[in-house]
Amino acid sequence: MKKKIMGAMESFAKAMVQPLMYLSAAGILIVVGVLLTNSTITGFLPFLQWTPIQMFGKLVYNAAMALVNNLNLLFVVGLPAAFAKHDKHKAALLGLITYIMYLVSSNTLLTLTGGLAAEHPMIGLYGTGQAKIMGIQVVDMSVFGGIILGCIVGWIYNRTCQKRFKGAMQIFAGANYSYVWLLFTAIVFALVTNTVWPIVQGWITALGGIIKSAGAFGIFLYGFLERLLLPTGLHHLVYAPFQFSDLGGVLQLGETTIAGAYPIVVAEMNMPAEYLATGKFSDSIYYTSIGFTKMFGYFGIGAAFIYTAYPENRKKTATVILPLVISACLSSITEPIDFMFIFAAPLLYVIHSVIAGAFMAMLKAFDVVALWNGNLLGSILTNIANADKTNRMWLMWVLGLVQIVVYFVVFSFLIKKFNYHTPGREVAAQPAADTDTAAAKPAQQVAAAPNEVALSIIEGLGGKANIQAIENCITRLRVTLVDPSLLNEALINKSENRGIVKKGNDIQIIYGMHVSEVRRDVEEQLAKL
Repeated sequence: MKKKIMGAMESFAKAMVQPLMYLSAAGILIVVGVLLTNSTITGFLPFLQWTPIQMFGKLVYNAAMALVNNLNLLFVVGLPAAFAKHDKHKAALLGLITYIMYLVSSNTLLTLTGGLAAEHPMIGLYGTGQAKIMGIQVVDMSVFGGIILGCIVGWIYNRTCQKRFKGAMQIFAGANYSYVWLLFTAIVFALVTNTVWPIVQGWITALGGIIKSAGAFGIFLYGFLERLLLPTGLHHLVYAPFQFSDLGGVLQLGETTIAGAYPIVVAEMNMPAEYLATGKFSDSIYYTSIGFTKMFGYFGIGAAFIYTAYPENRKKTATVILPLVISACLSSITEPIDFMFIFAAPLLYVIHSVIAGAFMAMLKAFDVVALWNGNLLGSILTNIANADKTNRMWLMWVLGLVQIVVYFVVFSFLIKKFNYHTPGREVAAQPAADTDTAAAKPAQQVAAAPNEVALSIIEGLGGKANIQAIENCITRLRVTLVDPSLLNEALINKSENRGIVKKGNDIQIIYGMHVSEVRRDVEEQLAKL
């Protein structure tokens, strides 16, 4: 049983890497877009205000953000392809088809039952528990829904794609048979999620009253849940009611009533300090402090990833991580760096959520009143412009620096203690231990043609018949063998690699960032054999 569970977890971990492989590049492009269009930066560098540059920056930013905003779609397509044992392109296409059928089914059920939420003129569907995905209004399960459905599609596809029929029923053979199963799966999934997920959403919404009345602990709970629930989409139900309803406070301006933390803070920014009840921003401002960790904490997270990376990988890791940190502190876009460890190290993400909530609570406990909009440069300027309405603003910077140190120390300790495969720790092979053995060595220089190298790898793995499945993560070629005793490391070592890790029938050959090219060459040769 333990072996089956570990095998399933290993397969899931391998599959999860595939849809996330492009986030690093997307993060860099997002930073480019932010730097070209950020109003603070363009104020210092007026030439950036030239219309063609602004258009280019916005195009790059929006195009790269499309990846981040549609991770659910990436998972529902990428996971079936990663799990599929045959015709991966068909599995990916069926994942997309199933997702579309699910979205339409969910929308149809909402329409038939009168459950479609009305859009707010300012914030749309935020806080309603529903969202528009590919233009279709459905119950919002965010990335979580894509992951669950992607796993289901992959599982069903592997068990149905080789079904054969005779006579007139031949039309339903193979992938068509999978499609029939997945059509009904999409309907059932829509029925279950439309029934169950609103109940979960109701539980989260009910926490609003507890958060509101619990003082500094309530702010901690607010910040903790906002980070923790990010992958599920439920985080919208935590912050949206406080941002845009009377849970976040009420401000009376003559005959006008303003409700919600965000509009209240905006209104107070445009009011003289003497008109404010306490002479400073009201307590509503603490519900906007989810930007605090984005401004500071991710510097500590990024530094921990770089520090704990294996020495030979630190430079490459820094190249990948630093743009993502800049993206987080300048534009509040944290998903590219969050998804680098949320599945590889779930405990680390829980700790991350705890730290984020704890520092938000400290702001309240120490009566620190300032603006935390998630844009570090913008926050500096707006705090200076509204200095007469702030309180202990100097302490905000102290707490920010402390948070960076806390993240760095805690993350570095946990990454090393539990040997998490965070960025930069996948490339170097590990020492042998129990059933996990690795042969570490410097990379070898090989001038052989790609097909010759691929054939050596295949032969070293025991031949085509001995290769049950072949995948890759960011740096490793992951192979499942029928008989691991047929492995010939000498033949594999004719290719440039940094080590071989053996875990029962699972073999990992560490090639580095060019592993996808190695996998392509191997698969091409397997197809010819």
